[in-house]
Amino acid sequence: MIVRRKLILSGTVTALAAMLPHDLRAADDPTAILTAIYSRVTTGKGDGGGAFVIQTRAARANYLSNSLATLWAKADARTRKGDTGPVDFDPVTNSQDPDVKSFRIGAEKPGADRATMAVTIEAHQSDARSKAADKTIRYDFVFEAGQWKIDDIKGAVDGSPWSVRALLVDSLKH
Repeated sequence: MIVRRKLILSGTVTALAAMLPHDLRAADDPTAILTAIYSRVTTGKGDGGGAFVIQTRAARANYLSNSLATLWAKADARTRKGDTGPVDFDPVTNSQDPDVKSFRIGAEKPGADRATMAVTIEAHQSDARSKAADKTIRYDFVFEAGQWKIDDIKGAVDGSPWSVRALLVDSLKH
């Protein structure tokens, strides 16, 4: 009798989970999160960018870890009204003018509560990025409150590395 109840309950839970929208089910998987982000980025001509990930406090709370969202809020509070914040580009596309034709996601350091994922992007224009390192954006994920959240975004411009977390920390020093 108990076994039958457990079987019925687990079947019901599985059926309900399958009916959830894809975005709600993707919260447990860094690959699915990045696939959803970059699928949205590449729609149309791929020039919409990924600002939707970081544009508002609500978006940051949805995508970013508590510590990164808090750090960003502190940096925003120190930014004068009308000035550009410390992250003055689109880190999702590593650009000022997004141009993303396609993307490839790979796990670099998978783990139970931390993971590093690499996203390699290709532009519509073949000469858009002069250095190969500029095509790869790395995401550090942390598992908190039952969900995977982005804890840092890293990339390179002309081969020189940058980190969103480092940019935010540096902005608080000035």
